[in-house]
Order: sequence, then structure tokens, then C-alpha cells
Amino acid sequence: MATIALIGYGEVGRILAEDLRARGEAVVACDLKLAGEAGGALREHASKHGIALASSHADAVRAADLVVSAVTASQAVPVAQACAAGLKAKAFFLDFNSASPGAKIRAAALVNAAGGRYVEGAVMTSIPPYRIKVPLLLGGPDAAALEPVLNGLGFAAKVASDQLGVASATKMCRSVMIKGLEAMVIESFTAARHYGVEDAVIASLKETFPAIDWEKQAAYFFQRVIEHGRRRSEEVREVAETVREAGLEPWSASGTAERQAWVADLADAGLFGIKGTQEFARSADWRVEADRILSHVKKTD
Repeated sequence: MATIALIGYGEVGRILAEDLRARGEAVVACDLKLAGEAGGALREHASKHGIALASSHADAVRAADLVVSAVTASQAVPVAQACAAGLKAKAFFLDFNSASPGAKIRAAALVNAAGGRYVEGAVMTSIPPYRIKVPLLLGGPDAAALEPVLNGLGFAAKVASDQLGVASATKMCRSVMIKGLEAMVIESFTAARHYGVEDAVIASLKETFPAIDWEKQAAYFFQRVIEHGRRRSEEVREVAETVREAGLEPWSASGTAERQAWVADLADAGLFGIKGTQEFARSADWRVEADRILSHVKKTD
């Protein structure tokens, strides 16, 4: 049985923790939120599932054979630096974060210099439906060595390249489209609702893209951005950096990041209900949330 350290005990970290513990693996977790308002709920979850909690990144990774970093995109490099001080020699460090190829390369330098084995991971779709079996691309010189270890733990990992940056570039370029589509649907459908033309817009979209259920897809996009817009906006800023690293000005990605952050601000202000309740961000009709946005916009005019 391996010892696995999870750095980041948010939605992703908790899902991985539950699935790894179900297989009998020893899991220790660390999250800065343990010291804040959310700490009680996180400790309750850890107690329920038999997860050990550590007070620092270095302590969390000290005995770990595998470290999984699943934090917000902006913290990928700082977390790698914080963990480096406690890494065991030859321990694998799987960077699950949605960061740019440049950020992954900087994080790898920190981990490898400390004697660890850095592997970038690119999660290629939403995690909750798949849980630990979410499609995962691996990259870097040690990716081939880690692949069978991860799959033996229940992951669905596949090596994309032995070169760092390839897996994350695949993820980031995909996110230009996926996260951008979320932002565009929220913007388009909310504006269409204001003008009373949403049914006509959706009918036209169905004609052009008949395979998509636009009512259902819109509800899902509103739900995910309301609930996870803050994390998504940070990811898309990394997407923008990826585009910038390619020599292009990231006009689309930058706009997407702003829209995602704007919705996150509204969610933090309570526009969509109380966070943590079953009703929050779960409306089956996107119009309910669009009307809340329009009501807010009218009040601030």
C-alpha cells in the first residue's frame, strides 16, 4: 500500500481521496482552507473517510510515495515550491493543475531539484461524472514510469509525451473552446432573455448544431460557472498565458476569464442563493439564473 499525499482538499481532492481510500490506500491531505471557515467541513469529511490531515505542505508529503497537487491554477508553482522541502527522494509529484506549459516547466524544476519526479497531468474533462477515472494525459520524462502506478490505483492515465508542456498545452488549448463556450452561452442567452428572443436563438442553434440539447447544456453551463467560476477564471488566465506563450494575443481567453470571474463575484455576493446548500447552482432552467443576473444589472444601472 502506497502513501499518497493530496495537496488541495477541494472538490477534486475530496473525490480522489474518497476513491483512493475505497481501494484501501493511505491518504494524507493538506489545504490552506483547513485554517479558515471551511475547515470544519473539511475535517468532518476527512474523519468520515479516514484521511489524515497535515498542517503544512512539507509535512503532508514527507512520507508520500505519490503527491497529487490539485489546487487553483495560480498556486501550481508556489505549491510545488512548498512541497519540495519535504519530498522523499524519487517520490512522484503529479501536477493535476490547469496551468500553462511554462508554469508546469517552472514547477518541474523545483520538484526535480529536490529529488522528486515531476509529472504533469492534464485532466481532459469534468471530474465529477468520472471521478478518479477521468481521462488524464501525462507528460514529462517520468510520465511512462508513473502511468502504471496511477492506473493500478484506479486512474485512467495515458502518456501524451515525454516532453513537459505537451499534455498541458493540449488541455489549455481545449479550454479556450470549452471555457469560452461556457462564457459565450451565459452572455448570449442572458442578453437574449433581456430582448425576449431566447427561444428564437435556441431554435437557430439547434438547426446549426442539432446534436446539442441547448436547453440542457445551458443549464449545465450556468450551474458550473456559478459554482466554480472563481477556479475557472484562474484556469482561463493560465489558458491566456498559454496562448501568449505561443506568441498570440489572447483576446478570447482574456474575455472568458473576465466573464467567469464576474459570475463568481455575483455568486460570492449571494445573487444565486446560499453557497453550500442543495439548491445553490442547481436550477434545471437556465432562465432562473439569467433573470437573477438581469435583475442585478438593472439595479446597478
